[in-house]
Formats: sequence, structure tokens, C-alpha cells
Amino acid sequence: MMRRDISRNCSNNILKSNQKKIKMKKFTVPTREQVSRDNQQIFDTLNKTLGFVPNLYAAIAHSENALAKYLAFQGAKTAFSNKEKEAINLVVSQVNGCLYCQSAHTVLGKMNGFSEDETLNIRSGKASSAKLNALVRLAKEITENKGRATTETLDTFYAAGYDNGNLVELILQISDKIAMNYLHNLTEIPIDFPLAAELEPAELP
Repeated sequence: MMRRDISRNCSNNILKSNQKKIKMKKFTVPTREQVSRDNQQIFDTLNKTLGFVPNLYAAIAHSENALAKYLAFQGAKTAFSNKEKEAINLVVSQVNGCLYCQSAHTVLGKMNGFSEDETLNIRSGKASSAKLNALVRLAKEITENKGRATTETLDTFYAAGYDNGNLVELILQISDKIAMNYLHNLTEIPIDFPLAAELEPAELP
């Protein structure tokens, strides 16, 4: 019995020691002085256009190339209106449980004409107009099911006036937001936007 207890204690001590060794390195938000010259120029542009450098953008600047690449992708021409893009961003961020992006896109959604209640409804997977509702519903289903959707949801999307080109652009918009959701979920950097309200249990997707 004594041998078994000693063996168990040794195993517990080894486990605790290993847990300490594999503790994740803290992911910090770099300052302007800590990033490359090209990224410093991007920081300056963001400060001029937004008034600050969002922490999630700053975090991307740990890579010498990723911030410019991401901003070019994010800012590329699209058939979607800003309101449609924000609706996609909100519902995808809700499905992926990213509070940073929920918060940022609640602010941006309001800037593009949504009310607080509308942002909450969109995050729960529904919208007030039939066309936007079809878009939000499909974006939610694609995100939840890793690129798959039912025939019914796709038919509703097309019946609302969207076409194959819009479907391709929807996938790209979802991929944009998934990248940011995953980055924050992994790094947990500080949120520098007013925190988005939590959905009531009945509203959760």
C-alpha cells in the first residue's frame, strides 16, 4: 500500500512539474517601436483613419508581412454593402465565441446603421429584413458546419436575390472573420472596444 502511495505522489509531482514547463508564453500587444518599419507606417495610417491602432491589428504586426496582407484582403472590393459585411462579421463572431470581434463589430454595425437590438438579433442568427435574414442564416450555418449548409438555407439565400458570386464572397468574408476570431481566442489580448452585451440564453444560436 505504501509503495502505491509513493508511486502516486511521484506521478502527481511529475505531472505538476510538466504543467509548469508547458505554460503558454504570454502573447503581448506590440508597440509601434517594437514592429517593423513597414508595420510602423501601417500603424501611422490606422492612427490617422481610426484614431488608434486596434489591439488585434497590432497583434498581427508580430508578423512582418501579415498585417499588410490582411488589411488588403479585408479592404478589397466586394458586392456586399458595409451593412451586410457587418451582419456577417457579427454572426460569425458569435458562433466562434470571439468577444473581441463581437465588441468591435457591434460598434461598426451601429456606425453603419444598425441599432443595439439589431446587432443582438443578428448575433443570434436573425435579421429584420428577409434578404439580410437569408444572408445571416446562411453565414451562421456555414460557420457552424465548417463550410456546409442545407439545401433549404441555400435556396432561401438565392430566392432573396443573391447569386453564385455572392456565395463566393460570403465564404471569403467568413474566412476573414474566422481568422480574426481564432487569433483572439488563442491570444486573449485585451479588448479595446466597449464590451458587447451577452445574449440571453433564449437568444443564443
